[in-house]
Amino acid sequence: MIRDPELLNQLVDTIARFVRERLIPNEARLAEEDAVPAEILAEMKEMGLFGLSIPEEYGGLGLTMEEEALVAMEEEALVAMEIGKTSPAFRSVFGTNNGIGAQGILIDGTEEQKAKYVPRLATGEILSSFCLTEPDSGSDAASLRTTAVRDGDHYVLNGTKRYITNGPEADLFTVMARTDPDNKGAGGISAFIVEGNTPGLIRGPADNKMGQKGAHTCDIIFDNCRVPAENIIGGKEGQGFKTAMKVLDRGRLHISAVCVGVAERLVEESLRYTMERKQFGAPLAEHQLVQAMLADSKTEAYAGKTMVMDAARRKDDGENVSTLASCCKLFCAEMVGRVADRAVQVHGGAGYMSEYAVERFYRDVRLFRIYEGTTQIQQLVIARNMVREAS
Repeated sequence: MIRDPELLNQLVDTIARFVRERLIPNEARLAEEDAVPAEILAEMKEMGLFGLSIPEEYGGLGLTMEEEALVAMEEEALVAMEIGKTSPAFRSVFGTNNGIGAQGILIDGTEEQKAKYVPRLATGEILSSFCLTEPDSGSDAASLRTTAVRDGDHYVLNGTKRYITNGPEADLFTVMARTDPDNKGAGGISAFIVEGNTPGLIRGPADNKMGQKGAHTCDIIFDNCRVPAENIIGGKEGQGFKTAMKVLDRGRLHISAVCVGVAERLVEESLRYTMERKQFGAPLAEHQLVQAMLADSKTEAYAGKTMVMDAARRKDDGENVSTLASCCKLFCAEMVGRVADRAVQVHGGAGYMSEYAVERFYRDVRLFRIYEGTTQIQQLVIARNMVREAS
């Protein structure tokens, strides 16, 4: 349930203005400089964007899952959709503090761990990151090779993590590593909190990506990196994979909501262009085949919004939404790709030009089908859960 709709609407209105007046006008600058401008970052911190979903007791705004999802969906009314209406890199910089970078600590961390790190994450004082993927372990997360060996009151970490969002800048990492070498499955994995200045933590060069300029990734290498034993999340071994899956369930809903927001922006761009651009003596929007593309995109965006709202409400009601989260991620990530493709198509040659936002979004949204679990992994999760439940 949304606990105070009036306050939420005030928050959304504020963010909507911020997106319109500050973020959208700086999209081209973000892409050109491959970085979020420092003054924009400072404004994000001041507005509390780094703590949207962090509980109030730790200095955040304490949005529930439904509020965070609605935030991303209701046109001009709700928050993540407004953020989704601009370049994904703007969201990425604070999204990890609300999502995969902080949720492992919030969900399974000890009270001491939460008190030490979460308030600083909520204010944006420190930037977080999530280290699961490896060079030989992506979708098959349970096969990861990074090791953590107990040595007195420390664990010694060795291994490499790949494509780590915010890796070049992060101050805090949630790291999955194998603590039980005899257990080759998920049960041998533990989760660690690793501070960015820990000796033995090495950052590789920033990756050169297809899209999402300004959202940086890199390899994170652990070379005899000594981490205090007290930094194992939850204070016990063997729970790391379960923690990662809880975090990803929530993250998949969040990404799905963002996909809906991006799709709405693309529909708006397409509609505006087709109403202004004339061909054969009439606006493009009056041509039936163009209308069909607009209608398909609007319909799919609405379907995605409805799915995410339903799954978010169910999660807030305490249901296990693992299957539904994967359904949302599967549909919405694929949906926004189709919407982006149609947006380029209705723009014609202009859609292939970098001066138009749809060209950048076409590249940016391709990543949504890959991270937080590929489309194919979502299909496997959904089908396996269906079989398990039916049995």
